[in-house]
Amino acid sequence: MKDIVIKTPEEIAKMRHSGALLAKVFAMLDGAIREGISTMEINDLTEAFIVEQLKSRPASKGQYDFPYVLNTSIDDVICHGMPSASKILRSGMIVNVDITLENDGFIADSSKMYCIGQITPVAKRLVNNVYESMWEGIRAVKPGATLGDIGHAIQHHAEQAGYSVVREYCGHGIGREMHEGPAVLHFGQPGTGTVLQEGMVFTIEPMINQGDHRIKQKKDGWTVVTRDKKLSAQWEHTVAVTADGVEILTLREEERQAGYKEHY
Repeated sequence: MKDIVIKTPEEIAKMRHSGALLAKVFAMLDGAIREGISTMEINDLTEAFIVEQLKSRPASKGQYDFPYVLNTSIDDVICHGMPSASKILRSGMIVNVDITLENDGFIADSSKMYCIGQITPVAKRLVNNVYESMWEGIRAVKPGATLGDIGHAIQHHAEQAGYSVVREYCGHGIGREMHEGPAVLHFGQPGTGTVLQEGMVFTIEPMINQGDHRIKQKKDGWTVVTRDKKLSAQWEHTVAVTADGVEILTLREEERQAGYKEHY
């Protein structure tokens, strides 16, 4: 992991703008992601919207030679699911859509779970718990707290519900580059790890499994699935450490309407 880059207020303002644009991408997809659409169609809609409507760059395309603008991770796929014209969304599926966007030199990163048609209560419970776990982690962010505080808050909430936290993948610092320091683990002990300070910007993106936390990578070199074939879910926001708490730079409008705030 690269060095931690402390952002100036001016740089955070640019990241706030990139985050607001990324939230617009999800608002567009909310009306498009449905039963019968292919994951490649989601990819192509997103690329056109980012480039043509938002005059921005899909930062994931070409990163580490990844050929698409987003990841679509369905059911037992933990992360890095690759869009495909033959992968059609069906009722009962859960899918994570993970998107990055660069505008004026700064990158925002966020992901959202979509529930297709009628999903099982088991799947719904997992999706909801992972969302709550992410927010537990976000609310632990403030100057003087540690990365271990974030990881512990997420792990405690998930494991209380009987779920397991993926170990191999984590959040990360972000700014002019998609991956900067620090590595933000989604498990840990309170009071351990890097101490947070104002101006840090990073993602919180817990990947949590219905069953065992162990993973398996497919032969395409990207797609990561649960070893036991049970469900996995993930949510993600980009956040900034403020003088007295945290700002969520990628907050979406439906979250505001649900009572979530930009600042804690």
